[in-house]
Amino acid sequence: MTRKSPGVLWALLATSLPMFMVSLDNLVVTNALADIAKDLHTKQSQLEWVVNGYMLSFAGLLLAGAALGDRFGRLRVFTWGIVLFTASSAACALSDSVAVLVTARVLQGAGAAMILPVSLTLAVNAVTAKQRNMAVGVWGGVNGLGIAVGPLAGGLVTQGLDWHWIFWINVPVGIVAVPLALWSIRESKGPERVLDIRGMALVVVAVVAGVWGIVRAADHGWGSAGTLAGLLAAGALLIVFALYQRRANPPLIPLRMYRVRAFMLSNFVSFSMYFGVFGSIFFLAQFLQGPMGYSPFEAGLRTLPWTAAPMIVVPLTSLVVERIGGGLLQAVGSALQAGALAWLALIVAPDVSYGAMIPAMVMAGVGMGLIFAANPATVIGSVRESEHNKASGVNNTIREFGGAVGIAVLTTVFTHEFAGHAAGTKAQAATAFVDGLQPAMWLGVVIVSLGIVAALLIPRHISAAPEEGDPATAGAAARGEAALTPTE
Repeated sequence: MTRKSPGVLWALLATSLPMFMVSLDNLVVTNALADIAKDLHTKQSQLEWVVNGYMLSFAGLLLAGAALGDRFGRLRVFTWGIVLFTASSAACALSDSVAVLVTARVLQGAGAAMILPVSLTLAVNAVTAKQRNMAVGVWGGVNGLGIAVGPLAGGLVTQGLDWHWIFWINVPVGIVAVPLALWSIRESKGPERVLDIRGMALVVVAVVAGVWGIVRAADHGWGSAGTLAGLLAAGALLIVFALYQRRANPPLIPLRMYRVRAFMLSNFVSFSMYFGVFGSIFFLAQFLQGPMGYSPFEAGLRTLPWTAAPMIVVPLTSLVVERIGGGLLQAVGSALQAGALAWLALIVAPDVSYGAMIPAMVMAGVGMGLIFAANPATVIGSVRESEHNKASGVNNTIREFGGAVGIAVLTTVFTHEFAGHAAGTKAQAATAFVDGLQPAMWLGVVIVSLGIVAALLIPRHISAAPEEGDPATAGAAARGEAALTPTE
């Protein structure tokens, strides 16, 4: 006798709650770093790894997390990811040295990589085909909410309590999330029963090396030995990975997915959006706290017109993705993002008022919401059902990679201009900051605009190829017909 499902809403809550913790913790420490440095008596060079340690393990292990879910069970990997994330959060809160804190943050990132890719697959599997875009919309909205609330929550908790509490708040959530997931979510696996261990190892080391090089570039320059070593190693390993995948059986990423136009172009849109937007938000938050003089918490509040807008836009957009087309919605979202960044680049000045920035921020938030809803829906909808988990892993890896590249590249542009004009007085420093911020944001405009072109090339109507062994596929083959794929 099969267990009766508790219902769609419970399943969506169970998949969204842990994913919210993951997206929250990506940025929650940014406004607490000064207090952490003071409390643990650490140097800036060590402190940066409180952020980077999480980012490296998170981005590097996303594809591995997806593959483990397909092999051992997505619910099993999801719940073990929650357990690891919760335990490492407690370890972060109890840290009495920067070495312990960084180690715990690396383990947090590993737990997050087990949660994020399978959470989307579990959410989609919990609903009917007609409800799929709604589920993706909920998933994207909660993900955006975590990103929006992260810096704000970090600043609020640090100011009102203590930096340790930004990690303690994860513990009760994790304790509730595990039994909720086990009760409300059905187990599922992928078709492969053999893990591509070599492929997993190659892609994990390649992504970690690439993110390492990019992170170092932001602080040490693109010509430094560590940066070049990381980027060259990543490039070489990706070439080896691509060659190996041609003969791997089964490959970590099915080769046919590279030929699906909607899948590949949507991933490019995700990369370009995260490159331009998150690099720009990184400096906008500093502008609000520096030249504009707001506290970390006040600055977090003032970014909400941008970062909170997706909470409204994503659920509404998810209702019309099939009717309008995921590609067109991603193009409009990218256009709004590029236009908003250009608007801010034009008006930003040492004496600009916050009120003058609000319309551009709202415009950017609406654009972000359109992409948050349409991008994962298009990625998932363009591949076979058995490939959902792998598609989610690829999409999330590219997204994290794009954000890291964006911050590093825009930091290089900003630093070059800022260093050339920085001076001693407060007014001169504010002018120098703007001189660095404007070209960085214009570069963001260019990269996000490339996403508009890519999105317009996505077919309006996509339909995933049938599963291998599907009767429809067999029937088509017998009649000499080709199965319809999203590239057609």
